[in-house]
Order: sequence, then C-alpha cells, then structure tokens
Amino acid sequence: MLNSILHWVVSALSLLITAYLVRGFVVNSFLSALWAAVIIGVANMVIWPILIFLTLPLNVLSLGLFTFVVNGLVLKICAALLPGFKIESWGAAIFGSIVLSLVSLLLHHYLI
Repeated sequence: MLNSILHWVVSALSLLITAYLVRGFVVNSFLSALWAAVIIGVANMVIWPILIFLTLPLNVLSLGLFTFVVNGLVLKICAALLPGFKIESWGAAIFGSIVLSLVSLLLHHYLI
C-alpha cells in the first residue's frame, strides 16, 4: 500500500518537473498533478493498448516512432479531462510524453 502511494506521488512529481521543462505543458498545482497521475495511469491501462493495436500498421511502417504520437494523444485526452492539467499543442504533447517518460524513469529508479 505504501509503495503504491509512493509511486503515485513520484508520478505526480514527474508531471510537475515535465511541466517545468516543456513549454506548453501546464500543471497548475500538486493536487492537479496527483489527479493527472491517476487519470494517466488509468488511460495507460485502458486506452493506450487499444490505440497501439489500432495503429499497429503505422507503428510498423515508422519502426515504432508512431508510439510517440500515441503517447502524446493519451496525454492530450487526459489533459482534456482535467481542469488543472493543460497541453497547448501536439508538439508539446509528443515532446512532453518523451520528457515525462525519462523523468519518471529517473525518479522511480532513484527514489523507489
């Protein structure tokens, strides 16, 4: 239980750091980041596999690079659902998804 809460807080912290690093990626508060972490986690369990399956031919043709676009789309969907989380452009969504993955990887590696 404590481990799950720690993962949740580290994911929210990753969102805040990404918002600081990427222009157009806006998180208003830590509470918004906590909610965004929950919504992104659920979307990654439900929506992401469906989108990857539907875009499989494009993913194969682009040698997997279209996955960045799918990740950006998932983030844009999550941002549309939450009032304190905003992504202003597709470029910010795609670049933000890459930065968020790297920041989250580093924080989870060093903090957990």
